[in-house]
Amino acid sequence: MQTRPFRIGVVNASSRLDPARGEAIRAWAAAAWPDGEVELVLHPALFEVHGHFGGDDPTRARAFVEYANDPHLDAIWFARGGYGACRIAEAVVPELNAHARAKRYLGYSDVGSLLAVLYKAGFPHLAHGPLAAEGSRHDATGRRAVNWLRTGDPASLEPSLLTDPRPAVAFNLSILNELVGTALEPDLSGHVLMLEEVSEAHYRLDRMMFHLTGQASIRRVAGIRLGRVSDVTPNDPEFGLTPEEIVRHWCVRSGIPYLGAADIGHDPDNKVVPFGPRG
Repeated sequence: MQTRPFRIGVVNASSRLDPARGEAIRAWAAAAWPDGEVELVLHPALFEVHGHFGGDDPTRARAFVEYANDPHLDAIWFARGGYGACRIAEAVVPELNAHARAKRYLGYSDVGSLLAVLYKAGFPHLAHGPLAAEGSRHDATGRRAVNWLRTGDPASLEPSLLTDPRPAVAFNLSILNELVGTALEPDLSGHVLMLEEVSEAHYRLDRMMFHLTGQASIRRVAGIRLGRVSDVTPNDPEFGLTPEEIVRHWCVRSGIPYLGAADIGHDPDNKVVPFGPRG
């Protein structure tokens, strides 16, 4: 007797998802799991438009809450990043029920704002990792993401997590830099903090690290790992330091241990980093 499929709700907290990309996500899932073992359920509001955003704030908030609270969905996968999650993050938390708390949630980039406030609220199954739109472009990336959503598959994880028992989190640097000091910021004391970045000049990376590592709350982390810094915009003149040298500099200045590289980034090799303790 065939068991029911593992049903993953695909939602959007930020910028609009192009309808063609939505069709690509559906086609990829159908080809990847032709036996129906996995079903991606795309919320209709994914394709809403409101200026920059994928629907206005109430629309995006309602769609997220609807799917998070739905007992017939097993997990939540965010469709894409962009900008807008911070505008709905505080509003959705009081609306979430026990079904929402039991689900796994996966995404990164702008989604970090929502993951942060959910982590602050004690949600136990959150992770920085590939988005649904990326899965449809890169089969291995999508399967890695779905495997974590289904089972917490250790093979999907950022490799250092397999040997370091300390709690961990991962964020896009720009997103975390904007969250500190706000109502969305979770307590990261004792956590290994992994950071990645895309489409920023080196001077901006340096300035963000100055601000981030200057925060008392961030100085309580166990250490920082640096993921990939990609698509770097030009510096004129050249900044003179690599991303790793920039991060090392501010770790030394702030007394935060620098722990080395992390296998995360805005690319198909992005690995999954569950928030919180291992196990």
